[in-house]
Amino acid sequence: MEAQHRALPVHGYTTQSQGKIDVVNHNKQIEETILRLLDKMKTNPDIDQRWLAIGRTSIEQGFMAINRAVFQPQRVKLEPDEAAPDLPISDNAAKHEDIIA
Repeated sequence: MEAQHRALPVHGYTTQSQGKIDVVNHNKQIEETILRLLDKMKTNPDIDQRWLAIGRTSIEQGFMAINRAVFQPQRVKLEPDEAAPDLPISDNAAKHEDIIA
């Protein structure tokens, strides 16, 4: 039987197998290798820094999504009185029909 690790003390995270932890740790090493390459590129004045920043953000988001796919955190259960309240719409706010028209 594969080792199980207690969940992080964060709502929504569940107990993870050693195999899943190994996969995410490997992903983190790959991500760090890429981010260090981008750090070096940042020192090159011939590189468009705006696009480099956009690319870096996309890579970081991609790895976050991949790792969430592995760990599969769950939504947090709230007591009924803690649920999100209805948000009132002011008279000045555009209606949905006006936005899509």
